[in-house]
Amino acid sequence: MNRQTFESLHQERWNAFETMLDELDGKNPPEQSAQFPAMFRQVCSDLSLAQQRMYGLRLCERLNVMVIRGHKHLYRSSARLGEGILRFIAVDFPRAFRKDIKLFWINCVFFFIPLAGIILGSMIEPRWSHALLGTEQMSQLQSMYGSDSPVEHLREQFGSNFMMFAFYIMNNIGIDFRIFAGGILCGVGTLFFIVFNGLFFGAATAYIHEATNPESFYNFICGHASVEIMGMLVAGMAGLHVGLGILYSGRRGRKQALLDAGKRSIPFLYGAALLTFLAAIIEGFWSAQPVAAPVKYTVATFWFVALVAYFTFAGRQEDEA
Repeated sequence: MNRQTFESLHQERWNAFETMLDELDGKNPPEQSAQFPAMFRQVCSDLSLAQQRMYGLRLCERLNVMVIRGHKHLYRSSARLGEGILRFIAVDFPRAFRKDIKLFWINCVFFFIPLAGIILGSMIEPRWSHALLGTEQMSQLQSMYGSDSPVEHLREQFGSNFMMFAFYIMNNIGIDFRIFAGGILCGVGTLFFIVFNGLFFGAATAYIHEATNPESFYNFICGHASVEIMGMLVAGMAGLHVGLGILYSGRRGRKQALLDAGKRSIPFLYGAALLTFLAAIIEGFWSAQPVAAPVKYTVATFWFVALVAYFTFAGRQEDEA
C-alpha cells in the first residue's frame, strides 16, 4: 500500500479524531467520547505503520501530534480538585508528617521549653514576663481578661464573628509565614521565631495568672489552642526542611538544593495552612460563645484527641502498602 492509498483510506477517521481532540481541548466532552480509547489506539497503530513504511515526514508529524494530544487526554489524572484535597488531608499530609516526625519534636523542644521556662521564671521574678510583653501588651491582656465578664465580650471589639475570624486568620498566617520564611537562614530563623513565640505565649500566660482572670483566658483559648499551636509547629517543619536543604546540599548547587527543599516542604505548608484556617474558624465562631466552661473544655479535649489520632493513624493503610 502506498502513501496516497494509506492516507485516503484513513483520512476520515483521522479528521474525526482531530475534531474530538479539539472538543476535549475546549473542555467540552464529545458526544462519542466512549470511542476515544479505541480511536487513540488506531491512530497509534497508524503512526507506527507510517514510520515503518517511511510514508514521509509530513504524515508522520501529523499522526505524532495526534498521538501526543490523545495521550494527554487519555492518561491525564481523572481525579477532581476536591478528590485531590481529600486525599491530601486523609493520606498525604499525615504520611509526610510521620516520615519527618523528628522535625516536629525539634520544634516542640524549641517551643515548649522556653514557654515552660518563662512561666516558671516569672513565678520567681514577675519582671521577666513584664519585660517580654511590654506595657502595651500587658494593657491589652488586662482589657481582654482582666474582669469577670463572660468571654463573649471579646467579640465586641470586632463587631461580628466573621470579622473576628478574619483578624485571627490574618494574625496566625503572619506568624506561620515568618516561621517558614526563617528557614532560608539555614533554619536558624525558623527556630528563632519558634523560641520567640514560646517565650511570648509563656509570658502572656504568666502575666494573666498574675494580674488578670485566668478562668476567662482558659475558657477562651482552650477550644483552638491545640489546633493553632499544631499549625505553627507544622510551619516550623516546613521551615526546617528549607534550612536543612541549604545546609546539606550534597553535590547539588545551593539553588537546586533550595528548590528541592522547597518541594519537600510543600505538604507541610499546605498542612499548616489548613490547621491555621481551622483554628481561626474555631477562634472566631466558637471560642467567644457564651457556652459553659465544662462544655468548652470537653470540646478542647476532643480537638486534642482528634489531632493525636489523625497524625497517628490517618493514611496507615498506605504506609503498609
